Amino acid sequence: MSRVDTAWLRMERPTNLMMITGVMMFETPLDIRTLRKVVEEKFLAYPRFRQKAVETPTGAFWVDDPDFDLDHHLRLTALPGRGGKKELERFTSQMASTPLDKTKPLWQFHLVEKYDGGSALIARIHHCYADGIALVQVLLSLTEVAEGPKKAALARRWLKKEEHAPVAQRVGAIDRYVQLGNRMLEKGMEFYRDPSLAAVLANEGVDIAREIGLALSLSDDPETVLKGKLGVSKRVAWAEPLPLDEVKSLSRALGCTVNDVLLASASGALRSYMLERGETLDGVTVRATVPVNLRPLEHARQLGNHFGLVFLDLPVGEDNPMRRLERIAASMRVLRKSRQAVATFGALAAVGMAPPPVQSFALELFSRKASTVATNVPGPQMPLYFGGSRIRDLMFWVPQTGSIGLGISIISYNGQVHFGLIADARLMPDPDSVIRRFRPEFEKLLYLALMARWEGTFGAEDAEALMLEVSS
Repeated sequence: MSRVDTAWLRMERPTNLMMITGVMMFETPLDIRTLRKVVEEKFLAYPRFRQKAVETPTGAFWVDDPDFDLDHHLRLTALPGRGGKKELERFTSQMASTPLDKTKPLWQFHLVEKYDGGSALIARIHHCYADGIALVQVLLSLTEVAEGPKKAALARRWLKKEEHAPVAQRVGAIDRYVQLGNRMLEKGMEFYRDPSLAAVLANEGVDIAREIGLALSLSDDPETVLKGKLGVSKRVAWAEPLPLDEVKSLSRALGCTVNDVLLASASGALRSYMLERGETLDGVTVRATVPVNLRPLEHARQLGNHFGLVFLDLPVGEDNPMRRLERIAASMRVLRKSRQAVATFGALAAVGMAPPPVQSFALELFSRKASTVATNVPGPQMPLYFGGSRIRDLMFWVPQTGSIGLGISIISYNGQVHFGLIADARLMPDPDSVIRRFRPEFEKLLYLALMARWEGTFGAEDAEALMLEVSS
């Protein structure tokens, strides 16, 4: 097992299980026999999913499970009561809170019968198997397209080469960064207390030292209702989808990216929730750890984890929606030019082979610097079919690490953008209270853009004037 995959395996805690949970909702019923056939023919075509993870003092290894039994990994269930969205969210929450059996391959599919005129399928896969980009490829390999184009052609439409080429050019340096990450972790607290070590390594021409030094020097995230002692239960929720065309049009009109618009909407939803909970937010900023793909396009179908993390400021203390968007867009521009993602990849690789005390220290050190994990995965922009059943909607939830108790997930599919939240139940027992604010926050930005008198660019000052005019 690679060092980074080992790190994700060892990060698991009772309060934060390291598995990715996803749900597909089908327009027509899917039966268990069809599910079994698809899994046997397509999912198990990846030999890794017949293997289990074995830990030793010197590392972790993949070994074939001699007692592999598909029945353990395929479960049939039914929802209680009306069997609607609330019941599906509750059952998915239970699955997101339930550890996978470490004596077997770390994945399961749960088929929910009779959901909203069709069926639903909940997938649970441990993060040590793959990252989000790889798992979307796995999902693609299980589906069909009605029109019948080759899957490779479909993949090219939403994994655009130009978006990944710069990443591929940087990947060659990762081995060097891993070695430097090992040297830094060997220093433990000495590095944390002595930032001059970063300067020494930087003088040797190593930019990675500066990036890790900057990350370690970040202050801890403020104590808010988004941080606190974690329990062992999770709650998941998802919002009604947004039209992707509207999001793209808004991003073009405002001169930012789709991701900027969506994260600004999420920040606004968190701000509204925190104010309702009695927080004083003037000037407050919380951070999100955001995964950044480091996987070259030609390796997109390979399993494993090939991503780094960056720390993004979410300006929840800013009451102007347009200014929130501008600040997030500016932060993302800086992060895209930095090597922070590659730096954290190297650090994760080093953590994967470090002694348990060093692992715990590093995990807690980094997790104190953020309040949430936020990820956006592009999906195929055409309807997909699973075993002949059309996928109507889909959603997934990312695991959180250390003391982080909140995860924001965004995925686009078939012309729509889906927004989901997973939260520690002790920290946020009702994530729907945030979810329901996502669309209104997006519509604020849309409204401000539509109402503006276009004379070049439209910024935060214009938004403030417009908001004052409307309120009066």
